[in-house]
Amino acid sequence: MKGTKLYSILNMKCPQCQKGDFFVAHPYKLSTMGEVKKRCAKCNQKFELETGFYQGSYYVSYGLGVALFVAVVVLNYIFRETITPTSLMVSFVLALIVLLPLLYTLSKIIWATMFIKYDKNAITNYQITLEDDTRIKN
Repeated sequence: MKGTKLYSILNMKCPQCQKGDFFVAHPYKLSTMGEVKKRCAKCNQKFELETGFYQGSYYVSYGLGVALFVAVVVLNYIFRETITPTSLMVSFVLALIVLLPLLYTLSKIIWATMFIKYDKNAITNYQITLEDDTRIKN
């Protein structure tokens, strides 16, 4: 499954090399929820391709929200005998509160994988030679 976009999304790894972490921390660590690293530590891929790049992830987030609400309705019809508008609303709100951090982070990584392609040689292409290393002073 490595080398697919789904691998990057499910493991929340760099879309280019699939080895470096995409996010600063776990989605449910609320202080850094959804915070994307500037670059991949393994292949140096820049994650924010342009200013405001992740504003497009709102469309993905909307789609994930609609899918969540459809799933909640279907599950209510399967597991409950009677469904009231109030019970549906409570189910929607609870599902949204519990899954909000996950949906937020998923929307960002899905958006990024749409634009960053996998390159199996990304890490080997990013090797700094001693001549190019700016930390060494001549």
